Amino acid sequence: MNKQDITQMKNIKIAVLPGDGIGPEIVAQAVKVVDKVAAKFDYNIEYSYGIVGAAAIDAVGDPYPAETHEKCMAADAVLFGAIGDPRFDNNPEAKVRPEQGLLAMRKQLGLYANLRPVTTFESLLHRSPLRYDLVAGADFMCVRELTGGLYFGRPQGRSEDGQTAYDTCVYTRKEIERICRLGFQYAASRRGKLTVVDKANVLATSRLWRETAKSMEKDYPNVEVEYMFVDNAAMKLIQQPSHFDVIVTENMFGDILTDEASVITGSLGLLPSASIGEGTSLFEPIHGSYPQAAGKNIANPIATILSAAMMFEYAFSDMEAGAAIRKAVALSIEQNISTEDIIPEGCQPHSTTEVGDFIASHI
Repeated sequence: MNKQDITQMKNIKIAVLPGDGIGPEIVAQAVKVVDKVAAKFDYNIEYSYGIVGAAAIDAVGDPYPAETHEKCMAADAVLFGAIGDPRFDNNPEAKVRPEQGLLAMRKQLGLYANLRPVTTFESLLHRSPLRYDLVAGADFMCVRELTGGLYFGRPQGRSEDGQTAYDTCVYTRKEIERICRLGFQYAASRRGKLTVVDKANVLATSRLWRETAKSMEKDYPNVEVEYMFVDNAAMKLIQQPSHFDVIVTENMFGDILTDEASVITGSLGLLPSASIGEGTSLFEPIHGSYPQAAGKNIANPIATILSAAMMFEYAFSDMEAGAAIRKAVALSIEQNISTEDIIPEGCQPHSTTEVGDFIASHI
């Protein structure tokens, strides 16, 4: 490689946070794919590995250590695996929980928007719990607010006698405007339809959401806007998922609705996500740490690999690199190079590593 070739390469820094459970296994496959993309599209990638979640609690007592945060801030993007460990579930003696690391990471990195595309694969429609005619053609984006609402509202706690618990849902107009603006922008770049999901018939925060979104409509005349109560949206996702183009909603509603939407594709192991905001963006699969499968080389790495595709598209504005990953993933599914969760009956399932190898080799 001559000097001119080197100067033409794109230098990027990626912070890699494998996390807990199956996180290290699936992230390793995504890194394998990213390396192939780097070679094909002239990237020079510098990786920086950090600890988070239960692994970080075990090592330093903090689920999101300052050193990990510094690595994230210094990077151009963060590739993240999963957080969670059954040792901390429903454990009253646990002073800190792995999931607190994820909330801290979102807050400290300013990640106020979670993007979850829900796209079906034709060859896997038979695995969806919905009828073929309902799920065929479903392709929508969920835009979830990440740093406000019940998960971060104060006050929060328990009464002295332990018999009463309380959480506070708080939103400011500024927080709502910035997430709705993203919703409008994505709708304008897609099919031009935005669904604002709230509970404005009951909640004061939802009424502020609806009021704010309505005030923004004039700035996006080419976007058709509808307003839907969260319970109706939950039903519509099952009755007619193809109805939606872009959904924007608050933190808790988004958490629930995106998990509901994820099963439409037939497996949690297929859906990626991006969390974007004020600084470094984070890319992760939507599933959890699946501790029962940790170390068995059976977890589906596709959601993490597709998260890497989103990383190239959203963090580096390289749609061609993202498309190369998506094409290789689609080929692996078509040829039944899949893990046990999506392999057709009668076919031999492949390991996590084998799926990663196949996808990487077809970049």
